[in-house]
Amino acid sequence: MDFFPILFPVSGVETSIFIPPLVAFVISFFSSMAGITGAFLILPFQMSVLGFATPSVSATNFLYNVVGTPGGILRYMREGRMVWPLALAITIGTLPGVLAGYYIRVRYLPDPRAFKLFVGIILLYIGVRVVKKIMLTGRQATAGRGADFRVSNVTYSLTRMGFDFQAQRVEFSLAAIVILALVVGVIGGIYGIGGGAIIAPFCVAFLNIPVHTVAGAAIFGTFATSIAGVAIYSLVPFYNGQPAPPDWLLGILFGLGGLLGMYLGATCQKYVPERTIQAMLALIIFAVSASYVLQYFT
Repeated sequence: MDFFPILFPVSGVETSIFIPPLVAFVISFFSSMAGITGAFLILPFQMSVLGFATPSVSATNFLYNVVGTPGGILRYMREGRMVWPLALAITIGTLPGVLAGYYIRVRYLPDPRAFKLFVGIILLYIGVRVVKKIMLTGRQATAGRGADFRVSNVTYSLTRMGFDFQAQRVEFSLAAIVILALVVGVIGGIYGIGGGAIIAPFCVAFLNIPVHTVAGAAIFGTFATSIAGVAIYSLVPFYNGQPAPPDWLLGILFGLGGLLGMYLGATCQKYVPERTIQAMLALIIFAVSASYVLQYFT
């Protein structure tokens, strides 16, 4: 029997008021250790467990990010790992992509069955990236707790940007970041995750940006684009001539759990081996992805 059951008005979900924050706390606690918000797992929970599968579920997922991510942003700022030019470039590229992703979601993927297939494919891709990162971590030495993770000597122009990190100079193309962020914004707009879980692996794999420095910028980009996502879903009448606003109470409850989970996850991160965290995430991602893809073909 549920404790303090409540009917959420937009989604029609009826569950205990403690379930959303508790689930978000657990997911964000572990996912934040890997530098992502956990929104990519919050959405499958809403769809499969709570039965919330209308376009408003994506808006609710964005709301979770808006409420939950500030703790992670503050942590990276305090640790000197927030590369602001990179965060701004990611945000500029992602914002228009969110609008395009919203249009695709409500016009071409309103059917829960088709949307679950899309979610399954995206999760499969993220899972592959996590596995590759596990293998890479196994071949490379990791820095100890006393290592310096601060970013310094940040430079930027209209074509390139760069910074110093752990006695190395990191430089990359500004255009590549913006174009990549635009593509990720489209995917994030459809999925309702803000794109941080997708853009971070891309930056690490293709632009050779250290994961310790891209995480803060990716989370900030997720925060900014999620604000835009909530506004777009709430105001733009793309879905049968009507907007698709979030379930505000449900999203805020998820976000509060995420806020606490990300804070404590960041605190405990140094006590858990990185490969262990990544292996747990990969297992969950593949399980959810396989479930959604199989549902479409059965």
